[in-house]
Amino acid sequence: MLLPASYYQHKDVVKIARDLLGKTLCTKINGKLTAGIITETEAYAGVVDKAAHSYGGRRTKRTETMYSHGGVSYVFLCYGIHHLFNIVTNVRDVPEAVLIRAIHPTKGIEEILKRRNAKSLSKNLCVGPGKVSSALGIQTLHDNLTLTGKTIWLEDTGIKIKNADIHAGPRIGVDYAGEDALLPYRFWLEHIPGEK
Repeated sequence: MLLPASYYQHKDVVKIARDLLGKTLCTKINGKLTAGIITETEAYAGVVDKAAHSYGGRRTKRTETMYSHGGVSYVFLCYGIHHLFNIVTNVRDVPEAVLIRAIHPTKGIEEILKRRNAKSLSKNLCVGPGKVSSALGIQTLHDNLTLTGKTIWLEDTGIKIKNADIHAGPRIGVDYAGEDALLPYRFWLEHIPGEK
C-alpha cells in the first residue's frame, strides 16, 4: 500500500522516524525499479534541534525544501560526494525531516549491485545514507519531489515490527550539535522479520 501524503504530516518527527522502520522505499529512475526495506532512520526536529539544517529557523536555498509540507524528498550533497535522502515531515513551514540511513534491498537487485559497483549482496551494501541513495539512484536533482508520485515513493507491505526489535540511540556525525547530539533520535533494526 502506498503511504499517503497525510502519513508524513504527523506532528511528531521522532514517531515517524521510528514508524518508518519496515516500510519499503521505492524508486523508478531511468526506467529502473529498485526498492528496499528501511532498516535505519534519524529524526531531525527542525528549528529547536541543533543538529538540523533548519535549526534556529535557518532558511537558505539548500534548506528551503525542509519548509515544504510533509511528504516530499529533501536531498542534499554531503562532503560534495554523497547524496543524502531525507523525508520532509509535518506541515508547511515546520522544517522537520527524517534521514534514511539504511535499507535491505528487495527489488531491482541487479541494478542496485551495478550502482553500488558490487558483485553480490552483502550486509553493509546499503548501510549508510550515501549508500542508500547510490543504490536507489537518488541524486540532488530528486530534491523536493512528492513521495506519492512515480519517481520516489514509500509502501507499507505489511511487515510487522515488534517494539523489542527496535533499537534507539544518538545520531551519527552530529557532534557539533552539543547536547542535542545525544538525543536518541536514531532508530534501527538488527534484522528484518522473516529474514535469516
